[in-house]
Amino acid sequence: MSHWSILGNGVSALCVATLLAERGEKLEVITSDHQPASWCAGGMLAPWCEAESAPEEVIVWGQHSAAWWADRIPGVQHQGTLVVAPPRDARELDRFAAMTREHQWVDPETLEPALEKRFSRGLFFAGEAHLDPRIALTTLREQLIVSGVNFHSGPATGRVIDCRGIHARQAQPELRAVRGEMIILQSSEVSFSRPVRLLHPRFPCYLVPREGGRFMLGATMVESDDNSVISARAMMELLSAAYTLHPALAEARVIESNTGLRPAYRCNLPQVRYEDGVFHVNGMYRHGFLLAPIMAEQLMQKLSQENLA
Repeated sequence: MSHWSILGNGVSALCVATLLAERGEKLEVITSDHQPASWCAGGMLAPWCEAESAPEEVIVWGQHSAAWWADRIPGVQHQGTLVVAPPRDARELDRFAAMTREHQWVDPETLEPALEKRFSRGLFFAGEAHLDPRIALTTLREQLIVSGVNFHSGPATGRVIDCRGIHARQAQPELRAVRGEMIILQSSEVSFSRPVRLLHPRFPCYLVPREGGRFMLGATMVESDDNSVISARAMMELLSAAYTLHPALAEARVIESNTGLRPAYRCNLPQVRYEDGVFHVNGMYRHGFLLAPIMAEQLMQKLSQENLA
């Protein structure tokens, strides 16, 4: 039996560690002080919506994710995704419908009463789901610790699986950073049951409900290595979008703003690589929670093939 050292704090590292632990492998997780990009994710398990801009692999692979998460953590919500657009951007909704599938046209207020009389039509992707990324990450880590996995910041003592995201760029120079900015709102005046995507030609965004009247509002996509605090432009655009969804959100409290650097290869698809004796699971781009499970499964297949060779 091999002894594995998984490098990383984020969703890819924890999915890989979880599957190794389920196989009965000996492993450790090497952590760092870096906040993973997945800590700031929306947690949408939305393969059908992603067809608007993502390669076909994302749609095919992503259909696996909701069941994978539901088998391992509490709180996966199978409420679908609602997509809307202001009347002036109605063409954006038609374009989105033409580029995606597995949806139906709906009156948005029939699904989300808070949207009463605000949007005349919308697209409902009934097969999609969402989760709270921070609960998911914390739960996987706690389960691994209970099973005896050691988390530490010392040197690796086993065969390395590098899942450090953008912090692995020295070993994976093809990686580029894609900056994301998000805010978390809290409001007792409005509630939603599912993620709502608001289409706009310049800054489409999404609102994801969480427990305690909180909402994650995100997220920008900027080709940049800048990991500084949120910009005024992003804050204004995100809050403007929130107001467009519902005026009551103007009175919501901004309880957090945050940024993260998503790791991406040129093709915007994640990969499992083996180079110089090290396995790499990286390049999740904007699809961390959607694709990390299937990439961890692909790694397990490679390890099984290696054992059979």
